[in-house]
Amino acid sequence: MDNASLLQQQTAMGQYLRDPDRNASPGEMDPARAQVYRDLVFANLSTLLSSTFPVLIRILGQQRWRLLVRSFLRDYRARTPKFGEIAQEFLEFLAADPQVLSEGDWPPFLVELAHYEWVEMVLQQSDDEPLAVGDAGLLLHRPLQVSPLAWPLAYAWPVQKVGPDYQPDAAPSQPTLLLVRRGEDWSVKFSELSPLAWRLLQRIGEYPDLSGLEQLHGLAVEAGIAADTAFLENGLALLQQMHGEAVVGLRHE
Repeated sequence: MDNASLLQQQTAMGQYLRDPDRNASPGEMDPARAQVYRDLVFANLSTLLSSTFPVLIRILGQQRWRLLVRSFLRDYRARTPKFGEIAQEFLEFLAADPQVLSEGDWPPFLVELAHYEWVEMVLQQSDDEPLAVGDAGLLLHRPLQVSPLAWPLAYAWPVQKVGPDYQPDAAPSQPTLLLVRRGEDWSVKFSELSPLAWRLLQRIGEYPDLSGLEQLHGLAVEAGIAADTAFLENGLALLQQMHGEAVVGLRHE
C-alpha cells in the first residue's frame, strides 16, 4: 500500500470513528471489526469524561449525555494528547460552541455546572504546593498572595446547589460567589463568599505588591464605603480566617 492509499484509509477510519452516522467504515476493513473500534473509542471517551462530570450526567441522563459526547467527538478537534486534559477540552467545547447547546433541550446552567465540576478535578490533581505558614501578625503590613490551591469563582447560576432535584429555569438576580480550595487531606471544599471577600481575593491577585492594609483601603474605595476602624477590623479578621485556612499568605519577596 502506497502512502497516498494509507493516508486515505486512515482519514476514512478517523471520519468513521468520529461520525459513524455519516461516514462508512473503510472499504478495505471488515465492518464488524471497524464497529468494535468505533464502540471502543466512544466508550473510552465517555468513561474518561464521566468521572469529572457526575452531577451533570445524573441531570442529563445517559441518552442525552451520549449525544453530548458524540457531538464533542464529531465536531471538536482537541489539542492535547493527554488524557488528564480531555475534560478541559470538553469544557472549552461546551463554552465555545453555543450552537451545540441550541440544538437540544439542554439546561441553561450546563456550562457553568460543568466548569464547577471540572474545578474539583483540577484541584485534586494539581501539583501545586500549599502556602507556607507565615506570621499572621504581618498580614496588614506585607504583600499577600492567594494559594494556587484556592480559587475564587463567580457564577450566574447557583451551581453548588444544582442537582437532579434542583434545576432552576432562571438565574437569580445576584451572582453565586464561591471559594473552592483543596485541604491538607486533599479533599476539595466549597464555601460561599460575600461580595467583599470575593473581591478581596481578586484584588490580591491583581495588585500583588500591595500590603494587606493597602488592599483593604482599596477595597473600601471600590465599594464606596469608609475605611473606618470597624471596616479594617472586620477586614483583618477575614484575612486572619483565610490565613488560618491556608487560602491567603504572605508573599515572598
